[in-house]
Amino acid sequence: MRKAPGSNLTRRRYDRIAPFYDLLEALVERLRFASWRARLWSRIVGNRALEVGVGTGKNIPYYPRDVRITAVDISPRMLERAQKRASVLGLEVELLEMDVQHLAFPNHVFDTIVSTFVFCSVPNPVLGLQELRRVCKPSGKLLLLEHIRPSNRLLGFLFDMLNPLVVRVVGANINRRTMENIRRAGWRIRVEDRLSSDIVRWIEAEP
Repeated sequence: MRKAPGSNLTRRRYDRIAPFYDLLEALVERLRFASWRARLWSRIVGNRALEVGVGTGKNIPYYPRDVRITAVDISPRMLERAQKRASVLGLEVELLEMDVQHLAFPNHVFDTIVSTFVFCSVPNPVLGLQELRRVCKPSGKLLLLEHIRPSNRLLGFLFDMLNPLVVRVVGANINRRTMENIRRAGWRIRVEDRLSSDIVRWIEAEP
């Protein structure tokens, strides 16, 4: 698997937390994330989709049954848990170990690309988003759920101060300017909804 600089550290972090990752987010998953995931996957278009950063497979229960879905993650231990989840649900899912910054797919393959709370941990998020644009069909779409740096000056400063500790503990950056990164990667944002204050965003974009 080809990896960009910083990817080995990201893989090690998520391999380390894989056994208790679901427990870390259990409460917020039940209260908020689950309903957002269901809504996101209802927005799929076309018959071939890519999920980037499948993790432990939290999105798998919401996969549409009439769409061919490929799911990738940089962490083999996360993928093991995703495979177990798919097996329990009786679903066959193509799960691949892959770095979003260097996707091993040809150009313009997927009708829809989905990512939920992933670009907080990609070492070079713009590069990863450019790769998604490369493998997306010209008529396709990108669906994202992301947490970003708050626009409030005081909160933004607080998130900046806390970020090194959060990255060390769970591997995720809490101060990413993801909306700017999406545009820098060449995507055209069509929908931007604020789901929780201005920290969690629902994003739909086109290549």
